[in-house]
Amino acid sequence: MKSNALNLLLLVGLLLAGCSPEKPAEAVADAQPKHYTLRGEILSVDLVQHVLVVNHEEIPDYMPAMTMEFSVSAGDAANAKPGQRIRAKLIPSDTGHFRLENIWPDDQVAEGTLKASADALRQDTLIRGRGAYREVGENLPDFALYDQSGEVVQSARFRGKQIMLNFIYTRCPVATMCPAATINMMETQQLAKDAGVDNLELISITLDPEYDTPGVLRDYAEARGIDTGNFSFLTGPERAIKDLLAQFGVIAEFEGSIVKHTLTTLLINEQGRIIHRADGTIWEPKSFVAKMHKS
Repeated sequence: MKSNALNLLLLVGLLLAGCSPEKPAEAVADAQPKHYTLRGEILSVDLVQHVLVVNHEEIPDYMPAMTMEFSVSAGDAANAKPGQRIRAKLIPSDTGHFRLENIWPDDQVAEGTLKASADALRQDTLIRGRGAYREVGENLPDFALYDQSGEVVQSARFRGKQIMLNFIYTRCPVATMCPAATINMMETQQLAKDAGVDNLELISITLDPEYDTPGVLRDYAEARGIDTGNFSFLTGPERAIKDLLAQFGVIAEFEGSIVKHTLTTLLINEQGRIIHRADGTIWEPKSFVAKMHKS
């Protein structure tokens, strides 16, 4: 077993317990509102009221095809564009109002790009076998995911940039886990800017792709006042994220929504090579900035 992998295993017991849910699975399931799968085209967007007008397809055994208004989150409203096709969960209410949650782009080209990338990443992980874990000195694997704006982001976009990368999820309830990791990333972003590092990209990939849609990630970033000019929050196919976890040495338990995991933060140079990693949340942003190339 590789030395860094051994260190990771020593952290598992503590960190996996850190993000476990407090409610039993049965209680969580009972609390879920009734929903239906919706597909359709956005006709208009009200950014003030957070309302979309959608011409949707028939919802079998519930509703014929029609044009309706739906309330959405601020992040989903900001991401929405007239003419865009979406898939979502339709949540009815007792008052006759309808809400859309879990909104994803429903674009064949985008989905094809993500599928092809996920297939290639899976093949790469299988070929690497027990050596899937990438040590310091190895290269960043290729991937494609959605960012917080609902745009497809391929790893090639970051070529020639220095990258800080970690994994979080927005529902993490433990202040010393994902929230602390995000605060550290934000501090690193500011310290790097102050130090004259002008080619840095920060990336946080969700551990909970079932819940963390582009709109949810956008709300997460905006609620914290994060500058997303060079800080991307990524989500996408669960299988692609599982392979990235394996290749970056992050241990996670997928139980529907991912709620148990270790934490890893990586620094990747302009050539795409991993040059530093820190496991857990006890790391200093200034130590990462000190390893970055400055202009």
